[in-house]
Parts: sequence; structure tokens; C-alpha cells
Amino acid sequence: MRTVAQINDKIHHRCAVVWTVEELKARVADVGVTQAAKQVDVITTGTFEPMESSGAIINLGHTDPPIKIRQCWLDGVPAYPGFGAVDLYLGATQVANSTGAGDVPDTEESKERGGGHVIEDLIAGKAVQLRALGQVTDCYPRASFETTITSKTINQFYLFNPRNLYQNFIVGVNGGERPLFTYLGPLQPRLSNAVYSNPGAISPLFNDPDLKLIGIGTKIFLGGGIGYVAWEGTQHFPLQKRLPNRIPVGPAATLALIGDAKQMNSKWVRGCYFKNYGSSLMLGVGVPLPVLNEEVVQHCAVQDQDIVAPVVDFSIPRRVRPTFGLVSYAQLKSGHITIDAKSVRVAPLASIFLSRQVAGELKQWIEQGEFSLTEPVAPIPMNSSFLPQDRWDAQIALD
Repeated sequence: MRTVAQINDKIHHRCAVVWTVEELKARVADVGVTQAAKQVDVITTGTFEPMESSGAIINLGHTDPPIKIRQCWLDGVPAYPGFGAVDLYLGATQVANSTGAGDVPDTEESKERGGGHVIEDLIAGKAVQLRALGQVTDCYPRASFETTITSKTINQFYLFNPRNLYQNFIVGVNGGERPLFTYLGPLQPRLSNAVYSNPGAISPLFNDPDLKLIGIGTKIFLGGGIGYVAWEGTQHFPLQKRLPNRIPVGPAATLALIGDAKQMNSKWVRGCYFKNYGSSLMLGVGVPLPVLNEEVVQHCAVQDQDIVAPVVDFSIPRRVRPTFGLVSYAQLKSGHITIDAKSVRVAPLASIFLSRQVAGELKQWIEQGEFSLTEPVAPIPMNSSFLPQDRWDAQIALD
């Protein structure tokens, strides 16, 4: 029906028809897939949820005399300096260091502050304290350096996130006798609550289940700026079991994302903290889907009742935990699910409200001609296995 080039020409002339994925789902319910596919050019999806496998690349620029940084702290949070002399990688889950050269007071506030908070502050234009120790060499004679940086006083500052946009995830519960503090937040004992993290049918990868539209080089909304799909994400597992509608029944595909943090907005990049677990990063990501044919609309018409996730018991301390079966996202969004004849309260980690805003803002960018589409330069592999680290696997590899 259309090509990306034809859609971009309409975007350039500001005559492209753009719907959020929720608007598309409602329209399909009214007029059907065929008619809706004739009317729309681009469908925007969005999510705002914790994405802890995220971080920022920072280049400080050289000092005089030069320093080869080998230990570094940003507001007391260690950054990894093990490549270029003044290149750093700041991980979203790295915690403030209350000992050693970090010199961070051991307070409740410092314990709850991590790399995600420093990234948010830099994006917001705030000043961040930097302290660095160097390896003295003939070309890098400086041994230490302290200063204050902002996003305007450093060279490169971009997000490079090894694993974002999980295509489905799990629902966490606790069948044990004591509270558990997890990456899904607190799980109360005796199945007293349940937590899920994916916003459901508006989430990007549910609407392109086989990644026929999204690939390496796809341009996206990332943290309020423009980003790109850089590669498959870590723990990418597209071979997950799938329903007849191609929706996976658990964690499946993931994407690695990259984008210029200097363009971003701290509304869409927020440091967060999970009690007794650690820091993370809440991130807004939106993906536009070009309507090339009816199949695109058919996939985007998927509803929350058509998507399921496994209910996993975190009280069993194993890599593979028992489950209480599958529940639909429609059930999850109702606020209660039933487990062993017991009604269990449910809450999302993702903000449904802000996920909708991401899709809406991306829609506005496209309608105003400020955001065009890109064709992938290569597909995301859809045959990747997921390898655990078990001793017998290691022995097989050695043999």
C-alpha cells in the first residue's frame, strides 16, 4: 500500500495521517482493519517504565596537564573509566559510594541515589560534582582532578542502553512468609500483592511482534529527544513461546537504544529507587510504525485481553521460579487477579498515563513535520537463544 519514502513525503508536506496506537485500536473497532489501513499512515506507540539496563557515555575533554582517569565519581556515584582517558560510562543502577575516594556522606538520601539520578540531573541542566583519580604516565602526568560539570561543559553526553523495551515481562508475587524487595518493588507475603511492569497493548513491541518494521537504525522518541535502535538488546529472546497472534507469553525480544542526552528532557528520563533493591531509571520511549500494509494494522489492533504474562513466585530463590499460570493485561489493569481462589491486588510499575503522553507527543512531532521515519539498515535477529550460566553448560562448552 505504501513505502516509507511515500510516508516521509507526506510528513514533509504535513499531510500525513498519524494516530496513536490507542486511536488506531478504537478506529479498527469501528470500521475494521481494511478501512483503517486506508486512512492512516503512521501509528505511534509509547511506554514509560523502569529500564535498569541503561546508562550514559560521557566525554569530559582533556585537562591541562592531561589525566588518564582510572577511578571517577559523579556526585559520589562511580562511573566506569576503563577505556579512553577521559571517557566514562555511568550505569543507571550504580549506587553512590559511601567509602573510599567517593567521599559521600553515609545518609539515607545517599543510599537511595544512583546513576539514574545523576543522569536525570545532567539532562535537567543541574551541576554535578566530579572527582577523578588518574594513572600517571608520561603522556598523562596528572594524578587527580576535581571539578563541577553540567551537560554544557562536557563534550559527548548520550544514552547508550544495552537492554530496553522488553517485549512482554512477568508479574511478580510472593508466596512466602516475609516481604521481598525486588526489581519490581516490594512484594508482600502470602500473595498479598502483585506487580507488573509493561503498559500492555500500547507498548511498542507488542504492536510489531515479529519486528518486521523495527530494526537497526529505526528512529525513535527516546527520553524526549531523538534516538535510534542500535542493536538487539541483551537477553534478547525472540524464540519465546508465542500465542497464535504472535504475542510472546513471557519476556522475549529486547532492543539496545542510543540517543543524544543533550536533546532530552528530564520529564522523560527520571532516576528512581526501589526500596532495599537499588536505583534504576524511568525512561520514556516511543516508536513510530509506518502503515505499509494491512498486516501492520492487524497487529496494532491487538487488545489487552489478547496479551498474557506469567505470574511468577519470587519466594523461590532460583533462576527458574514456579508460576501461577498466565493472566491477561486486561485482568492486570482491572486492579485484581485471582490466584488459588484468592483475589490479589495488582499495581503497574509503568505509568499508563505517561506512556500515552509519549505516543501523543511523538504523534505531534510527526504531524508538525519535525520527525521523519527511517528504514532499518538491518533486521533484528529473530532466532537468538537465551543461554543461562549453569555449570553443566560450561562443561559442555569446554568439551
